[in-house]
Amino acid sequence: MRYELVGPAFRDVPAVRGRDRTLIEDALAALCAALSETRAPWMVIGGIAAIAHGVQRMTTDIDVVIRGDSIQLPALLSALGRHEIEPRMSQAEAFAAENLVLLVRHSATQVDLDLSFGWTAFECDAIASRVNARYGAISAPMTRVEELIVFKAIAARPRDVDDIQTLLTLYPRIDLSEVRQRVTVLAVLAEAPELLAGLDAILRAPRASRRSAKVALSPIQKQHRTTKKKLSKKHTSVKARKKR
Repeated sequence: MRYELVGPAFRDVPAVRGRDRTLIEDALAALCAALSETRAPWMVIGGIAAIAHGVQRMTTDIDVVIRGDSIQLPALLSALGRHEIEPRMSQAEAFAAENLVLLVRHSATQVDLDLSFGWTAFECDAIASRVNARYGAISAPMTRVEELIVFKAIAARPRDVDDIQTLLTLYPRIDLSEVRQRVTVLAVLAEAPELLAGLDAILRAPRASRRSAKVALSPIQKQHRTTKKKLSKKHTSVKARKKR
């Protein structure tokens, strides 16, 4: 279901034009160029997407989801390398295979980028429904507001809770039933009912009671990486059985 845009999404968001923001724009431009060469479906999530959808705050890195079945790691690393984006740790390929995230850095700006591989039905659907939005002067594929809230409800750090509260204020007509349904499915697949409990805590809590919502969400924050791996491995094992 599409929603009526009532916030300042899909246009340049006023922000301080400092050195850090310029560096992030340069790194994002390099990433866009690299991933366009791979033709793999992808989108920006995290703080960059929140800012593009109207949240007034700062960020220092770039978070991306790439469809997991669309590219192999060697090909991805080759494309990134042509645009000065290199692994920021040793044995990056092994780490990515185990943790479903490739940790890289744009050498010209020293901006860090986390490239997650999306295997779940939710992530694939989110990528399919991505929209183009701007971060400063750079246009890039971004997650929609609905899916961004789901991603942030799963991560559940204090900054994510703040972003959700702001997004709900900017987009009061957002379809919360769609958001809750997504989190419900993920909670069942991950055998993690606290995912849904955490989202409900956010939705119930007014801005003045945000601190209590953060406390309720803390178990989710601790299990975020484990939950993502569990969901993705379940999905890939099902795909493997189907191919056989």
